[in-house]
Amino acid sequence: MTRGAGGVPIPCAEDPLGTCHNRWHPDIPEVAQASAGDTVIFETRDAFDNPFNRSSTRATVAGANLNLIHPLTGPLHVRGARRGDVLAVTMIDVGPGPDNFGYTVAVPGFGFLRDVFTDPAIVHWELGAPPINGTRYATSRDLPGVRLPLHGFAGTIGVELGLPEIEAAFAREEELRAKQGFVLPPEPTDAVPARLCGPMGREKDRCLRTIPPRENGGNTDVKQMVKGTTLLFPCFIDGCGLSIGDVHWAQGDGEVSGTAIEMNAVVTVKVDVRKHQAAAFGNWPRFESTVAGVLKDLDPEHFVATMGIPVKPAGVVMAPELWIDVNSNHLLRPLRNESEDVTLAARDALLKMIALLSGPTSPAPRPLTAEQAYLLCSVACDLHISNLVDVPNYVVSNFLQLDVFEEP
Repeated sequence: MTRGAGGVPIPCAEDPLGTCHNRWHPDIPEVAQASAGDTVIFETRDAFDNPFNRSSTRATVAGANLNLIHPLTGPLHVRGARRGDVLAVTMIDVGPGPDNFGYTVAVPGFGFLRDVFTDPAIVHWELGAPPINGTRYATSRDLPGVRLPLHGFAGTIGVELGLPEIEAAFAREEELRAKQGFVLPPEPTDAVPARLCGPMGREKDRCLRTIPPRENGGNTDVKQMVKGTTLLFPCFIDGCGLSIGDVHWAQGDGEVSGTAIEMNAVVTVKVDVRKHQAAAFGNWPRFESTVAGVLKDLDPEHFVATMGIPVKPAGVVMAPELWIDVNSNHLLRPLRNESEDVTLAARDALLKMIALLSGPTSPAPRPLTAEQAYLLCSVACDLHISNLVDVPNYVVSNFLQLDVFEEP
């Protein structure tokens, strides 16, 4: 990857090395090769292709080009891997790029509470402070008194889909889009590589966006995929075609604003091949670890948790369910209680946490605005399903790690 002033990567489309792409398609040329057992270092851009810096404002966020999401480094061809095998990718190290800058944003029209928080917002993070007792922390002038330890992972990591999988994913997503589901179809504008996926590209209508995770992994945003874990991807093409990007310093389970602490990064992985195992996996990815305590640091020592159930004011339909309401002749709109709805329960738990953080009993060093609380929850709150049996009110709990608040 080519870096410019201050160590910031140059845009994906402008990199003369040609090691970046922002769409999925099996005909994207592989840019490097490795053998089973090799250790490989990926230098990656951030999720938005590095448009933000320490001087960025709300207006910068409002003007972000979402067609550039996500610039990925790769694809890497793994010698000897064939369609039907499984690629094992062990995370060895994840850290920030040399600019030591990160950000969390809320983009209008995106995020879990996009119908509540409609304005652009940004939190700037500094990632270069010296470690404290061996731990590196991110701090922000926009959230004084808050610090987040480094638990780095790749928000987007996966292999190329084969042509049959491209067609299957495209067909099912088009079915959903026809019913007004929130689907981003292929978009040739600003697609990389342009010669394949751009406006004149021969596969412009089948170069899939990287926003949704699929059979190939991709944008899973699973915070537990930290160093010490092994990610297992079914191979859909020979060589598998591994790509990595959208790396996070830290994230809450849910990534509710739509972003974590985003950063350009340096990611070190080890690749191995498990022959003929993809069918046994059901051709879907998994991840695992045999390292004792690998996830222990993700568990908070101190926390406060809110609990949500699927309730809402009558007349309100949350953004993720508008398509259901429209297709059911507005069945949901008059209800105050929905049945067995985990998404609505998660929303309820999140809204309660935002109210807590912005209210008089806030555990923060000083009460936050609702917007600050929303962005903090995106990086430090963990939404967990607590029960899926107590009908009609399933419970989702929202855990806030109190350790993120600096001691006075």
